[in-house]
Amino acid sequence: MTSKDESQDSRTTHFGFQTVGEDEKAGMVHGVFSNVASRYDVMNDVMSAGIHRVWKDAMMDWLAPRAGQDLLDVAGGTGDIAFRFLKRAPSAKATVLDMTQSMLIEGQKRAEAAHMADSLNWIVGDAMALPFENNRFDVYTISFGIRNVTRVQDALNEAFRVLKTGGRLMVLEFSQLPNTGLQKLYDLYSFNVIPRMGQMIANDRDSYQYLVESIRKFPDQETFAGMIRTAGFEQVSYRNLSFGIAALHSGWKI
Repeated sequence: MTSKDESQDSRTTHFGFQTVGEDEKAGMVHGVFSNVASRYDVMNDVMSAGIHRVWKDAMMDWLAPRAGQDLLDVAGGTGDIAFRFLKRAPSAKATVLDMTQSMLIEGQKRAEAAHMADSLNWIVGDAMALPFENNRFDVYTISFGIRNVTRVQDALNEAFRVLKTGGRLMVLEFSQLPNTGLQKLYDLYSFNVIPRMGQMIANDRDSYQYLVESIRKFPDQETFAGMIRTAGFEQVSYRNLSFGIAALHSGWKI
């Protein structure tokens, strides 16, 4: 018979279009983001023609940060979401958690970090095993990070655990276009242009090849909404952004 430990060791997941062991993926993802950390924000602007900023503002509009709230932003490396949250609710607090220290360091270098230092914490940690007690935070966000988690359901379960009753989850992630023709055009752009941009701007084609492959492997909107419900969240809903290139998912711990 196969022991439980051996069974767990043999479990596989995807790293882009590759099949890898679950115990390998975290290290591989860590390598990707360590490689691109210094050029990550620039690449986001170039890849999306700046539209990622509009999406993040739409996230804040729906989230409606309030004074005194305590935010946990997971996979929040360079601080984009935390900074936006604190600008809208200056008396709030934010904890930025990321598995890649070099991403956090880049976030701490940004001008906003110095101005908001008293309201910010930066922590290296794992989305699947958050280093926080139960019922700690008012808001949990994760932006373009959950598709990189080895076991997405575990991360959602952890989000539910650390949120207070009445707390809110919001996920911003690349998604699937409901129109087949538009999806094909988007795939042509993603697979032919983005890795080349990665080579030119970040000197790293392979990392951006992985990133576009990871988008295609992520569940569609309805499937992901079902996973959020499985974690225990209620009033789960989503909004497509830019025809479904990205989507916002919301859920409440009630």
